[in-house]
Parts: sequence; structure tokens; C-alpha cells
Amino acid sequence: MNIHEYQAKQLFESYGIPIPEGRKTSTAEEAQEIANELGGIGWVVKAQVHAGGRGKVGGVKVVDNIKDVLERSRDMLGKRLVTQQTDRLGLPIHSVLVEKQYPIKRELYLSILIERESEQIIFIASLAGGMDIEAVALDTPERIITVKVNPSTGLMAYQCRQIANELEIKGLQVKALEKIMKGMYRLFIENDASQIEINPLIETDAGELLALDAKINFDDNAIALHPDILAMKDPSQEDDKENYAQQYGLNYITLEGNIGCMVNGAGLAMATMDLVKLKGGMPANFLDVGGGTNVEKVCEAFKLILSDHSVKAVLVNIFGGIVHCDVIAAGILAAIEQIHVTIPVVVRLEGTNVEQGRALLRNTGLNIFPADDLAHAAEQVVALAEAV
Repeated sequence: MNIHEYQAKQLFESYGIPIPEGRKTSTAEEAQEIANELGGIGWVVKAQVHAGGRGKVGGVKVVDNIKDVLERSRDMLGKRLVTQQTDRLGLPIHSVLVEKQYPIKRELYLSILIERESEQIIFIASLAGGMDIEAVALDTPERIITVKVNPSTGLMAYQCRQIANELEIKGLQVKALEKIMKGMYRLFIENDASQIEINPLIETDAGELLALDAKINFDDNAIALHPDILAMKDPSQEDDKENYAQQYGLNYITLEGNIGCMVNGAGLAMATMDLVKLKGGMPANFLDVGGGTNVEKVCEAFKLILSDHSVKAVLVNIFGGIVHCDVIAAGILAAIEQIHVTIPVVVRLEGTNVEQGRALLRNTGLNIFPADDLAHAAEQVVALAEAV
């Protein structure tokens, strides 16, 4: 789960991580009032959306007079922001963050995440703050600093000094960096985060270290343990279909093709989409109905798939394990009849009671095309989608 920058900074502040002075607002008039209250000689107006790269497309504006705070806020609020991390429609801007501008001496990078290969927590730092860290890692990997933290011992002071040394931080700033890193570590552990990123972490002309930007991702599998974090979720920043799917225990991701895919199991879903593409088609979605498939889930899955008007055919690829194939077939028939599916549906079943399941799907009078294997099913659905 993602949260907005202003929410991440609220969490930073509660863990002792220094942030710029500022506040979030949903109106341009209040944005101007906030700038007046902050004082100073300049301000930054930031669109609050769940996407990076805002500054490159007008989502972050630096201004030096109060009138411009009002105008730039008006330009953003109520619009949609398209970045390299969004789709072509972008994300809605319902609020902006207004912050005091600080004189920047240099920009650094600092993040924390889980390295699954070593089963440890890793800090990543760089002198190349404010830049695309992936590009830095690819083009100049020597500028990336990593420190692995064993969860059984936690973050050690010498590890903070190690990163401080690599970032050319000295004197009293070393203690300041140690406080930031320890705050990040506690926030990460106590809230089951999957990533915390400060880009950039700035050094001001006065020698302060401030988290100028803030990004936190949380582990979806643990979010139920943190109702305070879950309350920060902003559904408007997520795909409507994906939000709807979560209500029924479905895993759904919108894609750009015309073949709807309904599968039980993430691995099977990936294999299904790969074969559809191999046969010349394009999947319209990733939809995993899970292991406990039933009629209600199948109905809601079809509703989701058909809500995308670009879908011309549906491929159902189900492996019957705990739930037998004949039960699954009966559920598919009930769902198709209940919601009046008119486009062709190719069904491939495999597993327990597969023959009984296939028998149920034959000669139904519905627009159903049984398939014996996945390759055959993929060929069929691609041909049917092209014929529509």
C-alpha cells in the first residue's frame, strides 16, 4: 500500500526524522494562507499523487511570491497528473502540500528496504540525491552505497557512521544522520513497511539535514495489523476495478489488451498471459480468483472483466485442486447465465474431476468453447477475439 508524501512526512515527524515546515490543503486559498503563515522568501507547491516524477511534469512548483502560491495551487487542484509512473490518464490531484523553501547546499539519497536474497534489511545511500536512483545504479554503480542490517541485531551505530563517511558527512551532522537512520529503521520495523525512501535528503546552507521528499510503501499482507496506516489509504489513487476486486478477495490488475483472463493462482495467471501473447493476443487484465473459487467469486470476476469494454473474448484457465473441476464448471455456467455474458468464453479445466467438469460445459447452448490444453485455449481465444 502507498501513501501520500504529506502522510509519509507526518510519520517521519513522529519518528524524529526532520522535515521541512509545511501543510497539506485541498484549496488554493488555504494554500496561500499556509504560505503566509510559514513566512520565508519562497515556497514549494507539491501535487499529492501516488507517483514519482512529479517535478518533471509540473507537479512540483517553486515560487517566490504569495500570489504564485495561489495560482500554482489552482493550476494543480482538480486536474490529473500524468508521469512516467502512471497510465495515460494520470492520477487526480485532490490536495497539495505547501512547504517553506530552503537553501540547498547538496542533495543526498537514502532509503531502506528488504533484500530477500540475503534475508536482511538494507540501507541504500548515494551522493547522487534528487536523481533517478535506478539510472544512477545502472550508469554509475560506484555511486551507490549499501549497508545490510541483520534483523536479529538491529541497526548499529557503526553502520550509521559507515554511511555518514561515504556521504562525506562530518561533525555534528553524523549524529543527525544517525538519528534519521534509526528513525527510518524503527518506522520500517514497527509498521511493516516494504520501502522507505528519502530523495532527496538535503543538507541546507545552515548545515541541517532535512527529508525534502518522502515515500513509504507498506506490505499489503501485514496492513490489517495497522489500522492507523490502513486509514491513510486513498482509493482515488488506485484503479477502480482493482479496488472493487479487493472487496471480493480477487487479485486484479488492468492491462491494455482485448482478452480477459480469469485464472486461479498467480503463477498460472502469468503462464496464461505469456501464452496468449505467444499466440499473438494481448491480455486485458491479470485476474487471480484464488484457490477457494466459488460461484460468487466467478460472477464478480466476470463482472470485472466485462466492465472493460475493450474485452472481446474471455479465457478461463482453472486448475481444480481443493475445489473440484465439476464444481468450478457449475460455477462458471451459473455466472455466465446470471450476468448474461455475450462475448465468447474459452474454458480450460484441469485437475480433479476434470472429465465431469468438461462434460458440463459441452452442448450448453451458451457461447462457451471448452479447450483440452492451455496452448489450444490460447489459440482459440486469440482467434475468437480477432473475429469479433
